[in-house]
Amino acid sequence: MPQKIWMPPSLAALRAFETAARTMSFTGAAQELNQTQGAISHQVNTLEARLGVKLFERQARGLKLTEAGGRYLPLVRDSLERLRTARKIWSVWNDPPFLP
Repeated sequence: MPQKIWMPPSLAALRAFETAARTMSFTGAAQELNQTQGAISHQVNTLEARLGVKLFERQARGLKLTEAGGRYLPLVRDSLERLRTARKIWSVWNDPPFLP
């Protein structure tokens, strides 16, 4: 039987989750990321379905991280920071003085 290939969650979904967790609001995340509230909600819902867990408790006055969301958040933040670092390093490597 062929082995199933693992595909990581989309970067957009991870950014939507991290921003919503930081602002505790899909609306706040949407404003920060220049998207609609519906787009942020959809990305988070897709991420939750992919992971098989709820990351947020939806409340009348915003969001609250679930236990799973609280455990996942530092991993996502670390991953996003590593990507930012990689971009910075790549920019330095591709500066004209470093090109052959």
